[in-house]
Amino acid sequence: MASAPVMEFEKPIAELEKQIDELKRLADGQRLDVGSEIAPLERKLSDLRDQIYKNLTPLQRVQVARNNKRPFTLDYIRLAFTDWIELHGDRAFREDAAIVGGWARLDGETVMVIGQQRGRDTKENLKRNFGMPHPEGYRKALRLMKLAEKFHVPVLTFIDTPGAWAGLGAEERGQSEAIARNLYEMAQLEVPIIATVIGEGGSGGALALGVADRVLMLENAVYSVITIEGCAAILWKDGKSPEMRERAASALRITAPDLYELRVIDEIIPEPPGGAHSSQEATAKAVQEALIRNLDELRKYKPDKLVRRRREKYLGMGRVAEG
Repeated sequence: MASAPVMEFEKPIAELEKQIDELKRLADGQRLDVGSEIAPLERKLSDLRDQIYKNLTPLQRVQVARNNKRPFTLDYIRLAFTDWIELHGDRAFREDAAIVGGWARLDGETVMVIGQQRGRDTKENLKRNFGMPHPEGYRKALRLMKLAEKFHVPVLTFIDTPGAWAGLGAEERGQSEAIARNLYEMAQLEVPIIATVIGEGGSGGALALGVADRVLMLENAVYSVITIEGCAAILWKDGKSPEMRERAASALRITAPDLYELRVIDEIIPEPPGGAHSSQEATAKAVQEALIRNLDELRKYKPDKLVRRRREKYLGMGRVAEG
């Protein structure tokens, strides 16, 4: 697996981890007991992680969300679900590896899982198109949603994409129509839908899997109408400088606390100290528990009420009360 470069704000953590590892290696080589020396360093490391991750700026959260060590959709499927059976193709053009989907079981219940999948190295990123789906990826997702509806099975989506692929072929094959069709169909799907933003949720490419009864979001994920670089380039003609990127990240209000306050999302899933990439297992466990709890609540509603509540939820977004 290709490792992501250490983020600037994580360098003190990386240095302390290196110091602890060197001390352990030295002790193993010379058969020394250095437990009393390592214990305070590990406490310091834990405190340092807490301190840094409790004070992340919006730009730093973007960097965390893009970290290739974070768990991806297939990692959550492996860690939080059982009996995974992947389904392929849109039955119209081809298979799109940027979106994965299929049957699985969550706490013994059959569900349909659909999510964007990124890669961790160059070869995998090329296969997955950097997590940027083509129209056939969204059409595959819709085919699986309709299949789930046919068998009265809940739909669980995982959002993790910089955005939909904007290449010539994608436009020729109806990228905008494919996204719009998903929005329309998801609004009236007669089964529970839970969307979880696990990394970077970018623009309509993310929203095409995001029309849901409940939208959950990991603590350090981001969700926005445009990348921070794109926003800075359009507004200030500078999408590269850290200052303009930080300004864009703050102005867009793309972090989980901001979006929860704006009622765009329904729940923030806490990440372990040091972010989701510090413990994929702990993060998957937290996601699993949140999904089970929310599904239990959504099961109470009949299909017509479920659809009505979902529509009211989205029609109410952005409504301003004067007075």
